[in-house]
Amino acid sequence: MAVNVLIVDNSEAVRSVLRGAISEEFHVVAEAGDGEEAIEIAHTAEVDVVVMDIVMPGVDGIEATATIKELHPDAKIIFCTSVTQQERMEPAIEAGADGYVTKPFENSTIQNAIHDVIS
Repeated sequence: MAVNVLIVDNSEAVRSVLRGAISEEFHVVAEAGDGEEAIEIAHTAEVDVVVMDIVMPGVDGIEATATIKELHPDAKIIFCTSVTQQERMEPAIEAGADGYVTKPFENSTIQNAIHDVIS
């Protein structure tokens, strides 16, 4: 079974690192630079897992998660966040997050997080 992943982060460099790690095992269907773009993509793309930053300009990851979960209740959301943002994880979980990894991360860490939420 192919797992379709949407990568959401306002940093192109972080998206590139995530794309490299994720595409080793999963199918990256799209990337978004902010929450609003992620929501637009979720309207049209088949998304199984979203790897999402929390802090982004405009629509942040928490708000985008709540909206994406309304569109795709079965989609799994994994936050990829810095250690200093861990205090924001409670609102993220309330919005529908299924897991998180902290930046910086090893490729295997993000791959294992995806395996955990889809199993």
